Amino acid sequence: MLKSVYKLLKYGFPCVLQLIDPYWTVAPVLIGHFYRLHSDKTSLDNARQSVCLGLLWIWSLRLTHSYLRREKWEIGAREDWRYADMRARYGKHWWWISFFAVYVVQHAMLVGISLPLYSVHASKQPWNALWDSVACAGCLLGIGVAAVADTQLHNFVTANEQRRAAGKLPVLLLNTGLWRYSRHPNYFGEQLWWWSLGVFAVNVGQPWALAGALFNSLCMVGVTNLTEARMLARPERAALFKEYQRRTSVWVPWFKSQEQE
Repeated sequence: MLKSVYKLLKYGFPCVLQLIDPYWTVAPVLIGHFYRLHSDKTSLDNARQSVCLGLLWIWSLRLTHSYLRREKWEIGAREDWRYADMRARYGKHWWWISFFAVYVVQHAMLVGISLPLYSVHASKQPWNALWDSVACAGCLLGIGVAAVADTQLHNFVTANEQRRAAGKLPVLLLNTGLWRYSRHPNYFGEQLWWWSLGVFAVNVGQPWALAGALFNSLCMVGVTNLTEARMLARPERAALFKEYQRRTSVWVPWFKSQEQE
């Protein structure tokens, strides 16, 4: 019995990792509706609850579309480079390391970032015209920034694929559009979305629900470092990217100072 469980984890878990991204795009919606179904029935007319669920659906549809477009409309067909690197680094031990470092952490993050939804659905406080509107605007702005950044990245990758197919050299660095002002504008958009969703929890007197957004941001620091290390690993792009690092904000889009130009 234990041997069967071991084999299932060792050989089945890599397949689960392939599906963690599409799973991530829908899990918060399921959690949000769970809280809605188990909320106090007398508070179901609360506008804040309906707005949060509506925003959650917009976020989910946006991220799902971005994932499917990136993967050429196939689910789990391509292995994430981070997991491939992990397997190469840790060899035969990679499956259990990734189980805790990726799978368990991902689920802790999903629960954490969904805490504002619990707070909202446990509250009977009416809509706050100022601060709930601010939270809503922040959520929409975060979704919009991430959508634009992902589209610009997708167009950049597609154009490079076409250049290679035509026998031309690819462009080594995306530094136009939002990527001119931030090295990771898509990450910034996601963080703005989750922190803005947390503001709804603050508005009902439960700031502790921001813990999930903080945990998510800390994890994104690690993801950002991995991504930039990969960019620097290619010799033909290393010097160009180092200059890009020097001149460009990491997350928050920011204008370059005059002396940097």
